[in-house]
Amino acid sequence: MAVPARRRGHAKQGMVRQNTALKTPNTVTCSNCGAEIKPHHVCPACGFYKGKQVKAVKEAE
Repeated sequence: MAVPARRRGHAKQGMVRQNTALKTPNTVTCSNCGAEIKPHHVCPACGFYKGKQVKAVKEAE
C-alpha cells in the first residue's frame, strides 16, 4: 500500500483543502418563463432551450 514519504505541513495542508468547500451552483434565468435553471440545460418548468420548445412538460393541475 502506498504511504506518503513525509508528513504534510500545516500550510500545505491548508492549500490542499482550500478547494474542498461546497460552492453555490451557478444559475441563470429562463428566457421563456423566468425560472432559475442551470446554464446550458433545458428548463424543467417550461421545456424550452435557447428559445425553442425541446421537451414536452406536463402541467400541474
